[in-house]
Amino acid sequence: MKKLFFAPVLLAAVICLFNSCSVSLNGATIPPALKTINVQYFENNAPLVVNTLSQDFTEALKNRIRTQTSLSIVRNAEADAMMTGTITGYSYAPISVQATNNNTAPIAGASRLTITVNVKFTYDKDKKLSFEQSFSKYKDFTGDISSQEQQLIQDINKQLTDDIFNKAFNNW
Repeated sequence: MKKLFFAPVLLAAVICLFNSCSVSLNGATIPPALKTINVQYFENNAPLVVNTLSQDFTEALKNRIRTQTSLSIVRNAEADAMMTGTITGYSYAPISVQATNNNTAPIAGASRLTITVNVKFTYDKDKKLSFEQSFSKYKDFTGDISSQEQQLIQDINKQLTDDIFNKAFNNW
């Protein structure tokens, strides 16, 4: 009895494999006609500027697309889709205060670093998949920002690229 059930399942798997059925483990739903994407450099137009933020963010987004899809990233206007945008916000502010014992002003107990990115995704073959949206993420931290800023940026970039990827390729 087990052999009879197993054979059709195996046969179906083999047929799917040879008929170019695509099963995606990352959940991405990319249209079959979408083969190439042009990811433009994201300029930093935020009031506070970190020298490496534009490059770090752009590369994190490209890396996410490279590792989670079969899309080729190209630099020309002939791409099937295009992703452009700007970094519009970079700020940090206290989120809690810590009292001091000696009549001095309170100090920040914890702070929050927030990065905001405006993204435009254009796919001319299916306009309903195109979008323009602002994405914002933050990470809380304690202590001085200078010693942990690069790690905070890396963590926030991962959150941002996850959201952008899901919006573009998972239609969430």
